[in-house]
Amino acid sequence: MQQIDEKITTIINHFNLNNYAFSKRIGVTGTTIDSIINGRLQKDGTRKKTKPGYDVLNAIIEVFNINPNYLFGKSKIMLNQDLPNNPTFSSVPQVISVNQDNTENIIYVPIKARAGYLNGYADAQYIQTLPSFYMPNLTNGTFRCFEVQGHSMVSTFFDGDLVFAKYVEQLEDIKNDQIYVVISKNDGIVLKRVINNTTKDKKLILKSDNKDGNYPDFSINLEDIMEIWHVKMYASKQIAQPVDVYDRLHELETKLIQLQDSVLKKSLKNN
Repeated sequence: MQQIDEKITTIINHFNLNNYAFSKRIGVTGTTIDSIINGRLQKDGTRKKTKPGYDVLNAIIEVFNINPNYLFGKSKIMLNQDLPNNPTFSSVPQVISVNQDNTENIIYVPIKARAGYLNGYADAQYIQTLPSFYMPNLTNGTFRCFEVQGHSMVSTFFDGDLVFAKYVEQLEDIKNDQIYVVISKNDGIVLKRVINNTTKDKKLILKSDNKDGNYPDFSINLEDIMEIWHVKMYASKQIAQPVDVYDRLHELETKLIQLQDSVLKKSLKNN
């Protein structure tokens, strides 16, 4: 299998460029590309190749319309224009955000940005308009933050809550009855529990936690899926109510205090 430096070399040759011209097109120095392709000269005379960072890879994908799956060894098709129309799901996010240290940021998708996200999730310029931030405890993968809309997941999440979700790279990694943000052509952005039937009938079954009868289960075809994010953490303005056991203990404690007061009053009265 070709290494990442070999794939970049193939891209350079495809567009009839040299390393210097290629570096100018993607906005980096010629030295950067040369260190990736040919390697940096070491003291012992050998050359050590540098792995490209996210900024370099993003620039290559955007400027030359490269299929991200090609760069990461998931596909043999180099150009997006040569991809078949279906499926649209990609094993890597179309666009990511990084900070000055070349570390991935978490992109925040508020409710008001949902409509735009459906059209712009693969558009680097649009993604740059969304708020982004860094969280040190969410670094093993690509994460995105979505604002919860509606009441279909009430009992677990409430309208306005924030969910932090990790990008799902392979459909077979989707675990039954866990919660995902599913982004699709026809249903937009939805937060649901998922049953994975992609190997059997190429569908996901989506279920709501709200059981008041207004949110029936439904399915999404594999070819309609654009992105899937596995919810790992959330933030909520809702403070959980005490569970029944706590209520009962609190009631017993209250009765015990009342009983103690009653016994004390009788004792004082008899004395």
